[in-house]
Amino acid sequence: MVSTAISAPKTPSPKVGPTTPDVLLRVDGLLDEEERQIRDTVRALVRSRIAPEIAGWYEAGELPARDLAVELGSLGLLGMHLRGYGCAGTSAVAYGLACLELEAGDSGIRSLVSVQGSLAMFALHAFGSEEQKEQWLPQMSAGRAIGCFGLTEPDFGSDPAGMRTRATRSGDDWILNGAKMWITNGSVADVAIVWARTDEGIRGFAVPTDTPGFAAHAITSKMSLRASVTSELVLDDVRLPDSARLPGATSLRAPLSCLNEARFGIVFGAVGAARDCLETALAYARSRTQFDRPIGGFQLTQQKLADMTLEYGKALLLALHLGRAKDADGLRPEQVSLGKLNNVREAIGIARTARTILGASGITGEYPVMRHANNLESVLTYEGTSEMHTLVIGQALTGTAAFR
Repeated sequence: MVSTAISAPKTPSPKVGPTTPDVLLRVDGLLDEEERQIRDTVRALVRSRIAPEIAGWYEAGELPARDLAVELGSLGLLGMHLRGYGCAGTSAVAYGLACLELEAGDSGIRSLVSVQGSLAMFALHAFGSEEQKEQWLPQMSAGRAIGCFGLTEPDFGSDPAGMRTRATRSGDDWILNGAKMWITNGSVADVAIVWARTDEGIRGFAVPTDTPGFAAHAITSKMSLRASVTSELVLDDVRLPDSARLPGATSLRAPLSCLNEARFGIVFGAVGAARDCLETALAYARSRTQFDRPIGGFQLTQQKLADMTLEYGKALLLALHLGRAKDADGLRPEQVSLGKLNNVREAIGIARTARTILGASGITGEYPVMRHANNLESVLTYEGTSEMHTLVIGQALTGTAAFR
């Protein structure tokens, strides 16, 4: 005989002692087994390879990008959400979680992976010829070749339609002239995806960086993203065969779609930087003693920790929601803007609040908080400033473009 008694709902056992934000938010329950495995693999890489070195790389303003690319490629992290040509073909959520863990190490590391996979490789995968894909994608997925993405110009950031870089016909060839600015991976790249104005509109070109007339100059005077390669690209009568043109890219929509791919990684990545700041502040609050007690025992400190945990949790939930939606039926640009605007803005707030808990120690390289805060100032403005994402969302809500 089957009992019809209604059993009481299960009540989680009370947690004894301090917990972590992820345990409090029950993050593991939001992920499937494969997603947890990918997250844990990347987290282990960051802890063993990145964390011991990143403060020194940041202070020196350098990054062993080529060595790291091979290591990241060996784990299948480069172009991991793309299919074929040596790419892993993971879900959007899995890619996002990898970006989260990489940026918990440093925004510069996530930028290396993001520009490689979501800009340069994505452009080739989505718009390149079969010959271009076969030539570049297997090498890039393995980290044996590095790519960069040349869209932003010295005078045109938020308005890429105003670009001055020009590609003109010369018989069966193209001649490229112009300059691109703030290009991640530029001076270590083997191939540059360069966008230029033609008589037929905006077109993309896969430019081998050893082509005569192409030059990349490292930008070194940075207070942010110091552990990242940032460059200016100069194209002076660069002659390319028509086979270098991306045949599927026929308008400005092509590079903008690439930017949406990269922005999606930022939605998750910023959460990683926020988590590292929050965890650092928690550990410091438990160990730092003032007035004969840990500062974590004071109400004002606990309020800061609680507020940071809430904003971290909401940002993570938003990232996961957008990732599930992307895997299900894709995301519109304004939906990606929601994630980037909120999550980078909240991550900066968490970094700044965490710095106050650390006091003077928070400005030193001994702790990662100021490094994250400085990096996030760049993340806030690259691949769409907070102002532009605000207006993209505003246009979606009102039907009126406020920036044209």
